[in-house]
Amino acid sequence: MEKRKDLVTMGGNPVTLLGKEIKVGDKAPEFTVLKSDLSPFTLEDAGDGVKIISVVPSLDTGVCELQTINFNETATELGDVTILTISVDLPFAQKRFCSANNIDKVITLSDHKDLSFGMNYGFVIEEFRLLSRGIVIFDKDNVVRYVEYVKEVTNHPDYDKAMVEVKKLI
Repeated sequence: MEKRKDLVTMGGNPVTLLGKEIKVGDKAPEFTVLKSDLSPFTLEDAGDGVKIISVVPSLDTGVCELQTINFNETATELGDVTILTISVDLPFAQKRFCSANNIDKVITLSDHKDLSFGMNYGFVIEEFRLLSRGIVIFDKDNVVRYVEYVKEVTNHPDYDKAMVEVKKLI
């Protein structure tokens, strides 16, 4: 298993990321996560269009909440773009969060069971068994066109830069 150190901090402290780092130009690795009804969800289930994966440690934190709300609001501007938010929160907690925050355009998915997404995309924080914060964007052929591993997990990703990349694809 690949371990990457000194790339990301959490609260200013270095953490170790597990899994293979995903890069622009890579073919999107497969993964299986859980929907709110505990059924599996794979990359194939996201369809054939442009996809954004918003990666967050936990929806129960302020930055993760705002990141998810931001993408939910942005979804109306983007048209036929599928937006997934993946965390290790339990599916029940994700469903409750979406209901409480009127999240209806972003699909929230849980990687808590197998860390399939986190390991295949290099987002697992070894020290906490959480996902690091980031964004991954795929074109319609599931080729990675943008990746951001946010350097400090408690900071927001670069939404503007991500939107510029998405708009190039739609």
